[in-house]
Amino acid sequence: MGIFSWIILGLIAGALAKWLMPGDDGGGWIATMGLGIAGAFIGGWVGSFIGLGTATGVNIGSLVTATFGALILLFIYNKFIR
Repeated sequence: MGIFSWIILGLIAGALAKWLMPGDDGGGWIATMGLGIAGAFIGGWVGSFIGLGTATGVNIGSLVTATFGALILLFIYNKFIR
């Protein structure tokens, strides 16, 4: 999947993760979108590691995988970094 697709997928996943995990995030929407882009990569890696598949394009399965990765990073950010 191209880097542009990863970025678009990550932005969408970051917005979904922010919506699914309410609360005061110190970084705001921009940091959450950055976490979403990183979450797309993390979600693809975790998905392939546990056998659920990878993020292969901008589709529903990849969006769920990327959102899961963004939620993981957002949780880590909220609990340990902030």
